[in-house]
Amino acid sequence: MRNIPRVDLSEFVNGNAAQKQAFVEKLGKAYEDVGFVSVINHGISDDTIEMLYDQVKTFFSLPKAAKKQCEIEGLAGQRGYTSFGKEHAKGSDAPDLKEFYQWGQTVQGEELAKDHYPDNVMVRDLPAFNEVIQKAYRGFEKSGKYLLQAIAIYLDLDEHYFDDKIHNGNSILRAIHYPPITEEPKNAIRAEQHEDINLITLLVGASADGLELLNKENVWLPINAGPGEIVVNVGDMLQRLTNNKLRSTTHRVVNPPREKWNTSRYSIPFFLHPRSEMDLTCLDNCVTEDNPIQYEPITAGGYLDERLREIGLKK
Repeated sequence: MRNIPRVDLSEFVNGNAAQKQAFVEKLGKAYEDVGFVSVINHGISDDTIEMLYDQVKTFFSLPKAAKKQCEIEGLAGQRGYTSFGKEHAKGSDAPDLKEFYQWGQTVQGEELAKDHYPDNVMVRDLPAFNEVIQKAYRGFEKSGKYLLQAIAIYLDLDEHYFDDKIHNGNSILRAIHYPPITEEPKNAIRAEQHEDINLITLLVGASADGLELLNKENVWLPINAGPGEIVVNVGDMLQRLTNNKLRSTTHRVVNPPREKWNTSRYSIPFFLHPRSEMDLTCLDNCVTEDNPIQYEPITAGGYLDERLREIGLKK
């Protein structure tokens, strides 16, 4: 059963005016109602996705000491490796049952502050890992740009409203490993319920089931995507910018049935962030008498910093 709408990005990128407008309406309505869609014809090749997962699985199979060499103190998990159990959801003290590796923006054509844009942490033992993850990063960035152009049209903004705001944006490609469960979890699931911080998240594949969303009726539903699809959801920055017009939907990753506890789960989301200086003040055309302004002004960088502290990655 499909619990989220499916859209075809090629209708927006290569379609005629009617197809493009139909895509905009379907995407925007889905983000108002559900907050999630699955996307086909997204432009990221099957070969790139397969190579990415192969390299990610190889990295997480490295000895603990080799992975720890990529864990750099003071980066708040924003680059390189973060070991098992360090991150927790906002409002929860129980650490998520995962380890992860993050790859960020390689800034092009300008100088940007290293406190917001630290250098990526190279995996010396796997040179192909660094090449593949950078290639995938650029693919996600391109697909995300098209989706934000469609969102801008839906919001009655200029189609290219987000373009300069995401150029050299502080986006993150996160490779996650949920290891086999070896004992009864005390009070945590693989990833506790949460909302994403960023503008939109693009998730390509996952090696096992477990992702669920909380719908408007307060019911948890599994998120199902077919082969070759990516799942794309609204993050808190976009919800904030649109004064709650578009929904940053609560989601989680539940533990598998006990008979599958001995299996790993891998997942690779791309968190599309704007530049740190982007103003997240609610858009004027999303503020009405029925929906007065819900949020205080803040920059994207300020908001990210605030949220990293809330989830335990930054002190």
